Amino acid sequence: MKFLDQAKIYIRSGNGGAGSVSFRREKFIPNGGPDGGDGGNGGNVWVEAVEGLNTLIDYRYQQHFKAPTGAHGQGRQMHGAKGEDIVLKVPVGTQVLDDDKETVVLDMTEAGQKELLLSGGNGGWGNTRFKGPVNQAPRHANPGQEGQERWIWLRLKLIADIGLAGLPNAGKSTFLAAASAARPKIADYPFTTLAPNLGMVDLSPSERFVIADIPGLIEGASEGAGLGTRFLGHVERSASLIHLIDGTQDDVAGAYRIIRGELDAYGEGLADKQEILALNKIDALTPEAREAKAAELEAVAGRRPMLVSGVSGEGVPELLRAAWAEVRKTRGEIDEEGAILDRTQAEWAP
Repeated sequence: MKFLDQAKIYIRSGNGGAGSVSFRREKFIPNGGPDGGDGGNGGNVWVEAVEGLNTLIDYRYQQHFKAPTGAHGQGRQMHGAKGEDIVLKVPVGTQVLDDDKETVVLDMTEAGQKELLLSGGNGGWGNTRFKGPVNQAPRHANPGQEGQERWIWLRLKLIADIGLAGLPNAGKSTFLAAASAARPKIADYPFTTLAPNLGMVDLSPSERFVIADIPGLIEGASEGAGLGTRFLGHVERSASLIHLIDGTQDDVAGAYRIIRGELDAYGEGLADKQEILALNKIDALTPEAREAKAAELEAVAGRRPMLVSGVSGEGVPELLRAAWAEVRKTRGEIDEEGAILDRTQAEWAP
């Protein structure tokens, strides 16, 4: 299934049905009077976050969604039926934006969350509503109220606990395949990954978290170079980042500066997230080269990088354990020192 993380669609709620002008005329009943029914309300437009979806591809082939008009009223005080509602099913993590593509209308962050986008028009009153002592035979009814319409953007931001960042060919997809059951495309050329991938890491039955692998960044990505920063939105909700550096390249410090610069340029708090720095592809390095590259990274980053290899698996469990600790901090299970927090006792009150 093709990955699509944004789509522009047109939505319109249904018009209300018109009220009826009718009079009761039956044999042997001299005082019939007005009996026109009301029109039904137009259909509403809803948006619902559902599990099992991870793309907006359904909105690539259909961009117009119009709820039906309510049924018109009829004689014998028969009211029209309400128009059927339209429910837009979207993946968890989808944002609904206004036509300007900046104003966030809704943020669908939980499965089962259902929000009203547009209300259908009210049905018109039939002539029964207008009868009275002065006007005992009204000959008019209200038309139905017009529905609402607007253009909106749907933008998907995958909800993951940990995000992977790095230059193209830093080994992010290989690491994701080694750490989870995900099977992303892996090849020895840049930009192998063209769409975000999600992987579930199972350290134990009670220790599970989600890693998001996004396409690699290059220098100038914030200005549109390469794939730009379009996919960085998928790690905005992450607890922390794993920054992978290709240990086989000559300038590991320069690679670190490039990614940090692009994260700063993108904004949205990405540069402020906790970052786990890792020197990848150490299976291709001698012990002396490993130490030299790690020292070079430590000098520019101010902290010792972890040494990992997605191919051999060396250092991967330790890196995943460090990532799990960051996830637990975000969830409020442990403090900064790693001590377990008793949330039940803290939240209890007499």
